[in-house]
Amino acid sequence: MNFIDEVIITVASGDGGSGCVSFRRERALPRGGPDGGDGGKGGDIVFRSTPRKRTLQQFQFQKHLKAENGKAGLGKKKTGRSGENRVIDIPPGTVISDAETGRLLHDFSQSDQSVTIVEGGRGGQGNSRFRSSTRQAPRFAQPGEPGRVCQIKLELKSIADIGIIGLPNAGKSTLVSALSSARPKIGGYPFTTLQPHLGVVQTGYGEPFVIADIPGLIPGAHRGAGLGIRFLRHIERTRILIHLVDASEIDSEDPLRAYNAINKELALYSAELAAKPQLPVLNKLDLPQARANVDLFLSAIDCDTVRLISAQSGDGLTSLLSKMVQMLNAP
Repeated sequence: MNFIDEVIITVASGDGGSGCVSFRRERALPRGGPDGGDGGKGGDIVFRSTPRKRTLQQFQFQKHLKAENGKAGLGKKKTGRSGENRVIDIPPGTVISDAETGRLLHDFSQSDQSVTIVEGGRGGQGNSRFRSSTRQAPRFAQPGEPGRVCQIKLELKSIADIGIIGLPNAGKSTLVSALSSARPKIGGYPFTTLQPHLGVVQTGYGEPFVIADIPGLIPGAHRGAGLGIRFLRHIERTRILIHLVDASEIDSEDPLRAYNAINKELALYSAELAAKPQLPVLNKLDLPQARANVDLFLSAIDCDTVRLISAQSGDGLTSLLSKMVQMLNAP
């Protein structure tokens, strides 16, 4: 399954219903006058960001979306029913723009935003609206206003559902390749990764989710050190952080040195970023020295949930994947 992060679709709001031409006819009121009601408004095209959606996969084969037309007006000045809005769920981080002009329509940077992108046509007025002192029996009504048809571009700019952070050489790219079909360049030296690598993780049920290794976080990153601020900005749009620690490099005198260094950078850059849900993960448990350091880390950290893995051998990845899905599905 391909990761769909950009698509152009055609949307059409509903047409407004026609106004009604009607005259009141009752035994006691043989000349009751016009009583045609207005037509109903056409349905809007509404986009709604929800964490239940993680990709733009749904639009791969669904390129044309239309809202319901409004109903025509009725006698006795009854307004026709308005057309149902077409509500389209998209993942948070989706940017919607006009496909022809490039004009930004809305940036859904957060969950649970609901925005009308294309309004439905106005309903036509019934003949009762046109009665006057000089025109007692109008025999016409307005047609409904047609809906708008336009092409819009959807771009998923949230870099991932889950961002993997940690010092260079913690094994972030190896973890991405182990959990997904992504094959980033991996080397045994700092800053192997010079740009984020995205991987699509298939869980076997529900929608896939996207993970990314976030490169270049070192002390001073919030001031631009290393690969700096540009990647801290990427993390802002992830929902969950996997904090990867190289267990073979844990300092016996200060077991949380690497872990705290990264969290300090997050806090210095943004309090909101520092408050994101975070899962500590000790990596490289296939190395003998890493096993010896696990207890040091666990006794020092104030966290009940720490995952132990070897991204290289695959040990612990099933448990980690289960926890990731659980965190993504949490309200």
